[in-house]
This record gives sequence, structure tokens and C-alpha cells, in this order.
Amino acid sequence: MTVVWNDLLSCLELRAHTSAFEGGDNLPLPYHRLFGGQLLAQFVRAASLTCPGKSVKSLNVLFAREGLTDEPVRYEVSVHHEGRTFATLTITGRQTSGVVASAAVSLHAAEDGPDHQIAFPAIAVPGPEQEIRLDLIPWELRAATELDTPKAEAPEYELWMRTPEADPELAPALTAYATDLSLIGTALRPVEGISQHDARTAFTSAVTSHSVWFHRPFRTDEWLLLRQHSPILAHGRCFGRGDVLTEDGSLVASYAQEALLRFR
Repeated sequence: MTVVWNDLLSCLELRAHTSAFEGGDNLPLPYHRLFGGQLLAQFVRAASLTCPGKSVKSLNVLFAREGLTDEPVRYEVSVHHEGRTFATLTITGRQTSGVVASAAVSLHAAEDGPDHQIAFPAIAVPGPEQEIRLDLIPWELRAATELDTPKAEAPEYELWMRTPEADPELAPALTAYATDLSLIGTALRPVEGISQHDARTAFTSAVTSHSVWFHRPFRTDEWLLLRQHSPILAHGRCFGRGDVLTEDGSLVASYAQEALLRFR
């Protein structure tokens, strides 16, 4: 677990080139292609490094093709606008095979103003007996319900996460990384006899687009709840969305994803 965590932090240390950044070594994970969460996290870092006085407020990514695990990704940045409070960028992630993914990113400098949100029911963090392990996530995870269940269940899932101590500047990238993992599994919960474990045998899946919105500053080394649901699975695609909440119910981020989901 510690080794993968250190590998992830190293992966987020992008090397600057003229109008571009190069990622570190890709994560050595038991996965057949470059993990989309890594791309999301590196897009966030590339945007943050381009506009250091601002924070990412929205990230909208289109995945063009599978990424190669043995080649770093080069992130080419185009700055469309950078004013005193807002900035807009396009970032293209490339390997020798071509464009892997592209992102439209909006950034915003901190401002004061009214602060109001709808009230979310308080939910206690599950106890240590409900700790779970997911291969791609190198930190603490807890869940009160099972994601991979053969029974037909509601397309909803709640996952609590807490990283080791981390720089708050990395919180958006680390959270974006985590949001890519379990939305397809959430969409599969109503399907009798099939779960995320059946990938590449009972079905083929691939994320086609993913968006994240950041609402407030937050830390990942304090408990966060990823509360997500999938309202539709149809025509070879699934769609899911989620909110990221702190333990006291503050909404700090939201996300949505569309993916190919083709049954064999």
C-alpha cells in the first residue's frame, strides 16, 4: 500500500517543458491499460501548475484511446484566457500512439461571498470492521454496502476514503483519481449475476468522458464520502454521478461519468 501511494505521489510530479508537462512513470498497477484516474489526476496537476494563483474549479475530460502503460503521457497546454480571477485551458494528453485524452479546464482564484448549500443527512463513518481494499486505491477505504454483489441491488454506492497525510494542494488531483474507480460498478448493481469483477468476461467497459467540479477547499487526509448513483444504463452505455462530502456534510466536489458498457 505504501509503495503504491509513493508511486502515485511521484506520478503527480510533472516535469515542465515549453507549454507542456510530462508525467512521471505510470503507476505499476494490475490493470490492462493506463488507469483513467491517473490521467484525471495529472490533468488537474498540469492545470494547477500552469495557473499557480488559481485552483481548478471544473475538469471535463474526453478519453480518445487506451493509454500505454510503459510510456509517460505528455500534457500539452493551451491557455485560452487568464484574467485576475478566472482562467480557461485546453490540455491534450499524448503518447506516441496519438491523443490519449483531452481536457477542458476552468480555474478560479479564491473569492469571498455568500456560502450556502442544501443540507445533507449526517452519516457516521463506518467502523474499521467495514474496511475494504480496491487494487487501484492506495489508501483507507470503508463501505457499509458491497459494490460487487451478484444480487440485483439499487444503483447506488457510498464509499468513504482517507489518504495518508497529504499536501492540500494535491487534494483535487487525488480526489479526481478516486472518482474514476467505481461508477461503472455502481451502474452494474441492478444487473442480476454480474458485477464489476466480471469485466472482460461478461462485459467490456471503457470510460468515454468524465467531469469533476470542485466547490470548496478540502483535505483528503480527513474522511471524505463519495456518494454516487447511476440513473441509466442503456444502448451500450452507462452514466453515473456523485458528490464528495466531508464528515460534517460539506459538499466539496461533484462528478459525472459516461462509459461504454457492452455485454457479451
